[in-house]
Amino acid sequence: MKAPKPTLIVGGAGFIGTNLADSLLSDGGKVIIFDNLSRPGVERNLDWLRAKHGANLDFVIGDVRDRASLRPVVRNAGQVFHFAAQVAVTTSLVDPIEDFERNALGTLNLLEEIRRLDQPPPLAFTSTNKVYGALDDIALVERETRYEPAAASVLRSGVSESRNLDFHSPYGCSKGTADQYVLDYARSFGLKTFVFRMSCIYGPHQFGTEDQGWVAHFLLQVLRDFPITLYGDGRQVRDVLFVEDLVGAFRLAMSNVDRITGRAFNMGGGPKNAISLLELLRHIDKMHGSLPRIQFDEWRVGDQRYYVSDTSAFQRATGWSPKVSVTKGIRELYQWLRSSETQEAKAKAKLPAAVAL
Repeated sequence: MKAPKPTLIVGGAGFIGTNLADSLLSDGGKVIIFDNLSRPGVERNLDWLRAKHGANLDFVIGDVRDRASLRPVVRNAGQVFHFAAQVAVTTSLVDPIEDFERNALGTLNLLEEIRRLDQPPPLAFTSTNKVYGALDDIALVERETRYEPAAASVLRSGVSESRNLDFHSPYGCSKGTADQYVLDYARSFGLKTFVFRMSCIYGPHQFGTEDQGWVAHFLLQVLRDFPITLYGDGRQVRDVLFVEDLVGAFRLAMSNVDRITGRAFNMGGGPKNAISLLELLRHIDKMHGSLPRIQFDEWRVGDQRYYVSDTSAFQRATGWSPKVSVTKGIRELYQWLRSSETQEAKAKAKLPAAVAL
């Protein structure tokens, strides 16, 4: 009997890919990570995976814009998770062409390499809630620390997949294009594919920035005593999902891929795990004991004042539900980042002093 083919994680040295790889490897699987290592911090993730899992992890450096480099890794894969992307709205506004090439063309390259095989592996793709646009038509009530939908049904359940697509910003357009290609390749070519339209994911191995990964970014700024900038008024709300719950959703989805192929699911923590920026700062202040300077700036293009995922479609399809609460998840990430910052500081302290010439 042949051994199962390894799992290919495209963009696998990133935060989500690292957590998924660790889960699969810990259960005795083999994983191929394909990544161009362009995002800060990913080398640390890769080193950690290698130290923990050794030969069961194979790393291939490459870029999804180079279709030829995808061919050998796709050919050897039993299942594929596609996480490689340009991830920031702000960056897409600066260079829309590069954003398109990474997100839309890169995804099409991967789909074509899968399609050319006699036995194509199933594909999971991470899309974004930005495919629904700014959601300006959702009437909101302004509370002290957050916005809430005026409609009780939206407040109770969140935004569902039945909502019309409305790509906003070059990033929304490129990810939305990829989203639709992934779904159509199931319909037109019979590939086994599914899409998660992601809300805010957070957890260990996330080195968040101002443009992406805001929960981790806020925590890092606090730990470093750097100022935090809120764009808008800080009342904007997102549902946050701890990465451990996301990994469980991915694995459950792959085990049910025959039943869910060709479908897109909103993926996040849902209404029970909704939090505003101001509320996150209150959590952090209580946990850390203080906050750095908070400053405000103008709203950014395409920023949704309220987005919470209705995950009921995926729950009905698979039985999945998130288990990690906001309070527990934030504390776990805080502790992981604090430990990581301490380790990095110790490593820098051991470096030899520069020699003046």
